[in-house]
Amino acid sequence: MLLVKTIDELREQLKPLARQGKKIGLVPTMGALHNGHGALIKASAAECDVTVVSVFLNPIQFGKNEDLGKYPVRLEADVKLAESMGADYVFAPSVAEMYPDGSPMTTVRDEKLEEMYCGAYRPGHFRGVLTVVSKLFNISGADVAYFGEKDYQQVFMIEKMVRDLNFDIKIVRVPIVREESGLALSSRNEYLSSDEKYKALGIHEGLKKAKIAYSSGERGVAKLRDLVLKSILGNRGIVQYVEIVDRRTLQRCNGLLPDDIPVTILVAAFFGKTRLIDNIEL
Repeated sequence: MLLVKTIDELREQLKPLARQGKKIGLVPTMGALHNGHGALIKASAAECDVTVVSVFLNPIQFGKNEDLGKYPVRLEADVKLAESMGADYVFAPSVAEMYPDGSPMTTVRDEKLEEMYCGAYRPGHFRGVLTVVSKLFNISGADVAYFGEKDYQQVFMIEKMVRDLNFDIKIVRVPIVREESGLALSSRNEYLSSDEKYKALGIHEGLKKAKIAYSSGERGVAKLRDLVLKSILGNRGIVQYVEIVDRRTLQRCNGLLPDDIPVTILVAAFFGKTRLIDNIEL
């Protein structure tokens, strides 16, 4: 496996492989890799001839009061994990390499969806995500890119960007990977104390209760949301949002849910100072 730190070197490595007809898979990450990322890398390694894992802590998707400064950085460990999961290249550029003129003047936006759910509480976040992902698509020339479903709004918006801007790349969703307890794997989990980590299980427990109720015939949005809210609040979490959305459009649902609309519950909540997100399809 090769560690690459410049755009030119990565292109020099990948363009001959593309000309040979090799299928190139891309796994974009911000580093601090865990087994959730490992599932993405394994999926790419199983389906593609070449797998590239990007490790880039993207500053333009963090707000002024967010955790850019304390986000875990451990490139050596990330390289080892990526290699063990089947990666062929790790692309780890510097900020100056990706943004040589400072913050880019040209950005990618979804003016409607970027202000909903996570975007409502993280202004500019999705503009930063879509911009860096589009850059990684262009830099790598990948045929397939792999994203985890924990970041449900993110992957939906990336899929939409690909359609809207005619990127010649396939997006593959990989299901959420959870700890044995049910907590969704996240690089931010390591911010949690042992007590906070235990209480954070209230998110998944609430989602499971809502899914059971839905499977038993409950279609009231308010009642399904309340099951999730009570589980989080009962574990001393601070709810940022709990929304039931039409997963074809990501638009918010209200009232009674028709049986012919596929829906997902999206959640963001704080335990201590740590913001966690999760979701479940009904």
